[in-house]
Amino acid sequence: MYFGSIETLEQTKRQYPPAIARALQYLKDNREQFLSMDAGVYPIEGQQIYAQVVSLETKKKEDTRPEVHRKYIDVQFSVEGNERIGFAADTGNNAVDEDLAAEKDIIFYKQAQNEMELLMQPGQFAVFFPEDVHRPGCQNESQAHLRKVIVKVSTEAL
Repeated sequence: MYFGSIETLEQTKRQYPPAIARALQYLKDNREQFLSMDAGVYPIEGQQIYAQVVSLETKKKEDTRPEVHRKYIDVQFSVEGNERIGFAADTGNNAVDEDLAAEKDIIFYKQAQNEMELLMQPGQFAVFFPEDVHRPGCQNESQAHLRKVIVKVSTEAL
């Protein structure tokens, strides 16, 4: 997992794999437009790299489920509002709640062993690889509106 700020991208982007750096550059280049874009999917490099613009209300942690993806890396970027994202290494010890890997590249767990939390503020990003369990959309102190962009990067693009 990587965590950082789009503000310091120029100093740090050489540290990332090229496909992740391209996804982060897309976020930096378009950050002003994300507030006015319709929610939906936007191609960047076909099915290899694409963006999902979402608006949602954060929920209590117990009302969300930890998840993993096997074919895509999530680059989650906070545009407006804040959220807590739980994260943990996928140890293989988490009970599966729902397996939609074949249809939607997502597996939901009932819980995440050794879960920690990030507080995401506007301009910050977190990159979750297939071995990273994450639980996005959790409220900070109370329910809040959240605008975010999730760039999906195919593991094949690495």
